[in-house]
Amino acid sequence: MFALNAQSIAQTTPTGEAIAQAVMSGWALGAVKHCVLMRRGLNQVYELRFDNGRHAKARLSAERPRGEPNIAYETALLLHLKDRGIPVSAPLAAANGAFSFALDLPEGPRALMLFDFLPGDPPGESLVDIEATGRGLAQLHVAAQDYAGPASRYALDFAELLDAALQRMLTAPTVDEALAQEFSALARDLHERFATLPGLTRVHCHGDCHGSNNFMTDGPEVGGEKSRVAAFFDFDDTGPGLLAYELSVYLWVQLPRSLETPASAAALERWRRHLTGYTSVRAVQEVDMAAIAPCLALRHFWIMGEYAGRIPVWGTQAMPTHWLRKQAPLMRAWMDLPTRVGLTAAVPSTPAMA
Repeated sequence: MFALNAQSIAQTTPTGEAIAQAVMSGWALGAVKHCVLMRRGLNQVYELRFDNGRHAKARLSAERPRGEPNIAYETALLLHLKDRGIPVSAPLAAANGAFSFALDLPEGPRALMLFDFLPGDPPGESLVDIEATGRGLAQLHVAAQDYAGPASRYALDFAELLDAALQRMLTAPTVDEALAQEFSALARDLHERFATLPGLTRVHCHGDCHGSNNFMTDGPEVGGEKSRVAAFFDFDDTGPGLLAYELSVYLWVQLPRSLETPASAAALERWRRHLTGYTSVRAVQEVDMAAIAPCLALRHFWIMGEYAGRIPVWGTQAMPTHWLRKQAPLMRAWMDLPTRVGLTAAVPSTPAMA
């Protein structure tokens, strides 16, 4: 028999039963009657139901290319937002008062966290819900302006989204010399583009607001009709950063992944309604609007960097060479997309994050 050491293990996936036992050991919330793996992505997420009726979600933080999880900032920001009346999936403190519990696994200790489980469904293609999502995101940014808790380990700006992502990509086995030169040239061009866009607004970003990390529920009646409310979760990629990047994430999801396929009218209308919802609460400067298109390429660089850093877990087929060859031309096309699509007049500007 050949024994593997901890450094030989990329990532294990505990069973729901194992997570239930860990939660009952670390949190004084009673017996867990149901625990199942919901999603195995950048992290592993589990659904839990307790005997007392509580419904929760557990997140087992995976080893990320960037480093340690951003727990102190994430939890403090979530509690700040909840205190300001923003509907979020709040963290649940363990019995010792901390918000994470170290789970000893073959590859080493990993942080386990517990959050409220939010009711509702994603906005999907409902224009009313999409507009409410944009409105809710703006309300979140306004509420976070006076956050004064622990500093973030990471910032959603060029150093992390572009430079660090590029370095991870350059070490990927599927990136050959020609691709390395192409991606490096594109990164230089992006830096030059952003140098022409001074004074970009910074906010406390959700970091991954693409329309599937918020659930919709009915709110109070407005004009005789039920309003819709967006509640946000999965703040694992939160951090202070560029408003243009934060807004670009929703558009990035809407765009086709082929130069031969134009964005549909329905997708552009969803984007317009998302922006309309946002600007009904908080104005977007022209310079930030101009930065959304190049931020689409930043977002794509970041996700490719995450894939490159996860090759030991996901494998090389997550980013094959033939797919990579299509990405730089696609990102260059995105960099010049018009992003202001028939918006109504914005409300007066609100202060940017200090």
